[in-house]
Amino acid sequence: MLKRLLTNFFLFLLMLVSPSQLIAQGNQHPSLLITNADGILIKKNVKQSLLLKKSFDEAKKIADKAIDEKMDVPFPKDPAGGYTHDRHKNNYTAMYNAGLVYTITGEIKYADFITGMLLKYAELIPILKNHPQAKGSSPGRLFHQALNDANWLVYSAMAYDCIYNYANAVQRKKIEDGAFRPLCKFLTIDLKDWFNLIHNHAVWACAAVGMTGLVIGDDTMVQQALYGTNKDGQSGFIAQLDNLFSPDGYYTEGPYYARYALLPFYLFAEALQNNRPQLKIFEHRNQILKKALYAALQQTNTNGAFFSLNDAIKDKTYISSEMVFAINIAFKEYGQDEALLNIAAKQKKVLLNSCGMKVADAISNFKGSLPEFPYASVEYTDGADGKQGGISILRSNNTKSLATLVVKYASHGLTHGHYDELNMLLYDNGNEILQDYGAARFLNVEQKDGGRYLPENKSFAMQTIAHNTMVVDEKSQFDGKENIASSYHSSKYFSSLNDKIQVVSAKDSNAYKGVVLQRTLFMVSDEKSNKPICIDIFKVASAEEHQYDLPFWYNGQLIATSFKYDAFTETQQPLGSKNGYQHIWKEATGKTNTSLGTLTFLNGNSYYSICSNADEQTAFYLARVGASDPNFNLRRETGYIIRKKGRNQLFVSVIEPHGNFNPVSESSSGSQSSIKEIATELDNDKYSVVKIIFTNGTEWKIFIVNNDNADIKHSLEISGKIFSWAGPYFLNKTK
Repeated sequence: MLKRLLTNFFLFLLMLVSPSQLIAQGNQHPSLLITNADGILIKKNVKQSLLLKKSFDEAKKIADKAIDEKMDVPFPKDPAGGYTHDRHKNNYTAMYNAGLVYTITGEIKYADFITGMLLKYAELIPILKNHPQAKGSSPGRLFHQALNDANWLVYSAMAYDCIYNYANAVQRKKIEDGAFRPLCKFLTIDLKDWFNLIHNHAVWACAAVGMTGLVIGDDTMVQQALYGTNKDGQSGFIAQLDNLFSPDGYYTEGPYYARYALLPFYLFAEALQNNRPQLKIFEHRNQILKKALYAALQQTNTNGAFFSLNDAIKDKTYISSEMVFAINIAFKEYGQDEALLNIAAKQKKVLLNSCGMKVADAISNFKGSLPEFPYASVEYTDGADGKQGGISILRSNNTKSLATLVVKYASHGLTHGHYDELNMLLYDNGNEILQDYGAARFLNVEQKDGGRYLPENKSFAMQTIAHNTMVVDEKSQFDGKENIASSYHSSKYFSSLNDKIQVVSAKDSNAYKGVVLQRTLFMVSDEKSNKPICIDIFKVASAEEHQYDLPFWYNGQLIATSFKYDAFTETQQPLGSKNGYQHIWKEATGKTNTSLGTLTFLNGNSYYSICSNADEQTAFYLARVGASDPNFNLRRETGYIIRKKGRNQLFVSVIEPHGNFNPVSESSSGSQSSIKEIATELDNDKYSVVKIIFTNGTEWKIFIVNNDNADIKHSLEISGKIFSWAGPYFLNKTK
């Protein structure tokens, strides 16, 4: 009786599992991302989960389309966006998806497709030299840059993992010796210095070589991927984990590149977890990968777009495929946090493995509405030791119209950094209010310099004037030299992130020789407004005379100014001749005979006013990006620049949201700013005191201690009245 039961049970298993799957289980293939056990469960449950079915159908559609087309493995000749570039990218995408579908369905046509494609690559790759469109120190073979070759290896290795036991020994030898080993040798030997960098490119390269090594059983490759080509731990995947993130998860190249790097970090980590669990890679450095993911998500706007710091393309959001991989894997490996589910649902697809199944099941079984991701006011340090500055993110508590103020005082950001110490960004209700240009690049658009970074990325986007921070003498910080900028960083002076008054203050004394910069930014929630008011106090000190420019790159339609200006409507000149100024049209200039200069603009349904202290010497410029740009590579962004001259200056600006505009009902209310006066009452080495008066008679007086951030008592007489407080700042409100 027992023998009969065992026999029937074995026959039942055979009905569920194809012969190739049974062989693969014995040889531990596939095991990088998907396993045969995953395939069995997905096949069984795919019809019960709409999200899982949608993801499977999408993968099958990609694979089927490729199978139906003529297989093409062309000789590389085009840069990003050209036919051969896109063909090779589509090929590895198709192979990856076909591998998933084969593991789930066992249908031979998918395995045949991958095998045939890889055999063609095994014939092509050995004859390739550096790509004809290659530029720079890291040329590719299949693509114009080695980074893309690493992308190809990552996805192709996963595809090969899925059909490893289907291919025969002769085919495997041809594929490994013709395709995988030559490319891995190219990355680790020919491009040794590049492979050993601490950089997002090298993260991809390490993942590519390491995952390939796991599939083909080459431990040397795995060790090189983990510990660098010399296997001494000075470079490689572990060194990347230790050096590219601060202790709290901030990625030194900025949030846009955090998104891009998280994919190979999480993919290789999952492959190691499946094959080398003794490494406990997800526990490494106090769960640094978990911290990195959550830090990246906190560095997004409520519409999911990553803050446009450094070389950022502004359209990238957490819906991107990289974040699907990271969120799905993190959900499995770090305890199934429900806070990730709302974003996962917006992504509308999951990984076809155990990680994706857990996400899909959690969403399907969740009772009620999925919780929103918990955006919060948070600060992150920069640098492996957390001592290279950082960023502060100040957020209002109104989740329906969340306002976000970002203050950057981090390190340069490696090769993708910008000269923007003490930069700030402002978002409101999902809209960019004060923006950063990001990168000058049309990714994978061949007509725009082959999809690479455009020349204007260096001549404008990286320059200080392209950011919302101080420019001295029309020069960029650190003279626009990366090697100098990488040696320094700004430092946080003090901060407080309580509910009603949030503030961060940071200093820099290296960006400009002989000039000390100190920026203090407040986000104040007040009963007089349903949106927080931001106060920007920028102190500049020098022993010598300088010209100081403070730009605000605002996103919206100009409504009014409190000062008269001369508009250059027939002929225009660039604002300057270099350091980014050559790319800015001087559209209008103005001055005021009062102590206040105000510019009001409309963004969405809200008005915003930038109200600044001024005198008769203060100059205001209305500006627009696009000068000295014969190829029309730059976006025509609008800017407002406040210029002062002298040795010491205090720029005080209030960014006030107000009113409402409804184009449907043709109604407008509250279009006037409520700021009546801004005055500097004291400014010296020890204290800065600013007065803000509103039209309703309310007065705010702000005290900043400039030379001591300790929580000690201070007492100061202003206009015959004694003010006492403890700590480096104080905001006093009176009616």
